[in-house]
Amino acid sequence: MTVTNKIRKITLRILAVFSASGLSVIGAGTIAGVQLWQAILMAGVGGVATVVEGLSRAYINDGDLSDEEIDEVFNSVDTKSKGKKSESV
Repeated sequence: MTVTNKIRKITLRILAVFSASGLSVIGAGTIAGVQLWQAILMAGVGGVATVVEGLSRAYINDGDLSDEEIDEVFNSVDTKSKGKKSESV
């Protein structure tokens, strides 16, 4: 995979993390009295920060981001969000 394709893949997946994280808090923000846009922004930024940290740590290890490392980071974020949903039920 070329560097350009890797950057595109990571960028699109980061946008997906932002969307999934932001949309998951709509109800919670309303209950807590937080403005809707603020709740979405805070959750989205939190999700993106988790991904960027994971990618940074994977890159630090060997100076390269393999497709497997990228998938592992994004899958761990998705697993964390599923864990939160199941804990709250």
